Amino acid sequence: MNVFGVDIGGSGIKGAPVDLERGDLAQERFKVLTPHPAKPDAVAASVKEVVEHFGWSGPVGVTFPGVIMDGVTRTAANVDKAWIGLDARAMLSDTLGLPVTLINDADAAGIAEMAFGAGKGHDGTVILLTFGTGIGSAVFSGGQLVPNTELGHLELHGHDAEKRASSKAKEDHDLSWKHWAARVEEYLAHVEMLFSPELFVIGGGVSRKADRFLPLVNGIRAQIVPAELQNNAGIVGAAMACGR
Repeated sequence: MNVFGVDIGGSGIKGAPVDLERGDLAQERFKVLTPHPAKPDAVAASVKEVVEHFGWSGPVGVTFPGVIMDGVTRTAANVDKAWIGLDARAMLSDTLGLPVTLINDADAAGIAEMAFGAGKGHDGTVILLTFGTGIGSAVFSGGQLVPNTELGHLELHGHDAEKRASSKAKEDHDLSWKHWAARVEEYLAHVEMLFSPELFVIGGGVSRKADRFLPLVNGIRAQIVPAELQNNAGIVGAAMACGR
């Protein structure tokens, strides 16, 4: 069974039909740049462009980088503030003319990784962290998702952790892999102190280069592994949420 998944990120909007039995893309994904400013109407038009690229006419699962409660976007850290308090599920459904399921982007990636990737078979506390424009988080206990955790906004040195340790922070401050890994380690140690997970799964686009920085992250008791679905996890998880 194929369902369509769209992943809205701070820099790009990408989507594809997903084979829910295999947990993989059924076709090569299509990506457009996230509009700036990332206002709701502009982003919805970009989502429509991605969906129409495939001529898709069924239900669509969509991720969003913020807290989602009953289809309403409650926060918007890395997109326009006009999203806050918006019934985004209804707005996207009206724009597409299709049924839409809306889910937090990191939660979607976590669902996919737990079912088909690095978290499969782990029943203890598992935390997926996506390092990109910000830091997204998905927390699982006993295989069950605790939705809408925003661990990228934990405070480190008086700032949101994602301002110090996201991959965007690496680029903005021109950090070497070694210096960025030290920031990631500091952040993981803080999260570990609070949640004591057995496993950290590191996702986002930077997961493709895990060999450049994960070997430099030491002093963490939990096992740390890169996401197996890498940057497709959000698309797969969005489709899974829609297919439930």
